[in-house]
Amino acid sequence: MTNVSNPVLAVRGLSKSFGGVHAVADVNFFLDAGELLALIGPNGAGKTTCFNMLNGQLPPDAGSVKLQGRELVGMTPRQVWRLGVGRTFQITATFASMTVRENVQMALISHHKRIRALWRRTGDHYADEALALLDRVGMAEQAERACGVLAYGDLKRVELAVALANEPQLLLMDEPTAGMAPQERIDLMALTAGIVRERSISVLFTEHDMDVVFAHSDRVMVLNRGELVAEGSPAAVRADPLVQEIYLGAGSTFGSDEQPAATTTADAAAGGTHA
Repeated sequence: MTNVSNPVLAVRGLSKSFGGVHAVADVNFFLDAGELLALIGPNGAGKTTCFNMLNGQLPPDAGSVKLQGRELVGMTPRQVWRLGVGRTFQITATFASMTVRENVQMALISHHKRIRALWRRTGDHYADEALALLDRVGMAEQAERACGVLAYGDLKRVELAVALANEPQLLLMDEPTAGMAPQERIDLMALTAGIVRERSISVLFTEHDMDVVFAHSDRVMVLNRGELVAEGSPAAVRADPLVQEIYLGAGSTFGSDEQPAATTTADAAAGGTHA
């Protein structure tokens, strides 16, 4: 299913340790255009650490991350973003005092390198483009409301519009439905899947809600103690006995001589919330 000859994203031998703890160990995977790939695993498995290495927030100890054949390791997050890698976070990152429209306009202004416009009111800069993106995510009617008064599910939609403003080839979504009600989760991922396929955007996402994962992903990878232990179609991963044991409720992630805090600390050192 994965076109390894010309993938959008190619990750080889990605590794990171913190104080002797292997947060991510020799991770390898590929991602095709328009594909939704889920990365799942227990808390502390290393998912956020992996994400932070993909977009330049954290340097790997070893390994390669290539976007359309171009090496990303060694680049800053902004350089990676400029090449077309967008990211959404577990906790939404919008400007609360600005309107919904202005938040998207800010992203468009930055994308078009109109940096001087950031030092004054956004005005009409890319207003039509902002409204078009908001319409696509179902937020056009709330364009003039301040982000600080929005419901959490609506903020997630705004964050998606902000990420799309960069016209990404690759979108990294770190627990996109965290904190949302069950129906909001279903609606947001259905919306994301539709946008991704119409624009041929590649998506790597982490998610704890298995209904979301199995309903919307094309493939699923399972990370445990920093290692990829399973990969395949949602049906194949759901039926995998090892996955059932370590993740889906049949057993513990940690051995009798290990404590959960060790790997959790590693993810905390990566600068993100635990994944």
